[in-house]
Amino acid sequence: MAIRFPPMAALRALEAVARHLSYTHAAEELFVTQSAISHQIKHIEDLWEIRLFERRGRRIVLTEAGHALVPVVRDFIRRITATLEEITEKDGSPSALRVTLLQSFAFKWLVPRLGHFNHEYPDIDVWISTSDELVVFDSEKADVGIRLGYGRWGNLYEELLLQEYVFPVCSPHFLEQYGVPENPEDLLTLPLLRRNAVDILQRWRDWFTDAGVVVSKMPKGTQFPETSLALQAAIDDQGVALARSAHVLDDVKAGRLVRLFPEVKSKSAVSYFFVCVPGRESEPQIAAFRDWLKRESAQSEKEFEEMLS
Repeated sequence: MAIRFPPMAALRALEAVARHLSYTHAAEELFVTQSAISHQIKHIEDLWEIRLFERRGRRIVLTEAGHALVPVVRDFIRRITATLEEITEKDGSPSALRVTLLQSFAFKWLVPRLGHFNHEYPDIDVWISTSDELVVFDSEKADVGIRLGYGRWGNLYEELLLQEYVFPVCSPHFLEQYGVPENPEDLLTLPLLRRNAVDILQRWRDWFTDAGVVVSKMPKGTQFPETSLALQAAIDDQGVALARSAHVLDDVKAGRLVRLFPEVKSKSAVSYFFVCVPGRESEPQIAAFRDWLKRESAQSEKEFEEMLS
């Protein structure tokens, strides 16, 4: 039996929709329309005569066939992307600026703003690479990075970009269903969306401590490997997520999420830093990107402070 394969754009659409479980957010990530994403998914389904997604209420989920195929498609995209990057890097293209950062920060903060940089510097091609592991810059896998932490990476040049606050968020529709909680303790009776990764980020217990709530035992709730998934679940009315200001500023401004208990000032213990190999920070492309990041970061902090007032 001869298998016909869809175009690469369709496979990228499938991977993005499966990761976000949202046609809208997949379209935003790939800079296409929601209709284009829908057509790409339908093209694959018609080509292979299978169903990849099904709708359950207001959300979509993967079918059994989708669960089987998406890991294979994701692995294929990663492998071919890595191979093409290696081939292109050997060409020594001077216009490419390779940036490494966390996937959640790329999705929720950098990528929505990257069009501003492309408009200001059309001759600089930005290559985004996401990873939870610290990249060794000597390996030539990245030119610059945006790291989350306490700073003090002794072998790197660093500049502070963003300091954040931590607070609970949920969708307006969720509040209509469950009612507006009157005090922080009331959150313990609601579905709490949590991260299950082991890292330096603040947890629900930390926020409750800042709110003056003694928690003997955390309630059960859905857990996610990264922040962006928990926030998407909150947007989809599934519960209350613990958010960091840079990740949800746009969603709060757009009305997709509501900030709860703004009177509780819980500052994140970690911040975002620009990093690169010492001496490279003054290179024209890197300096342009660094200065643009600092301007965008300052604007984000200003908008968040205005939201607090």
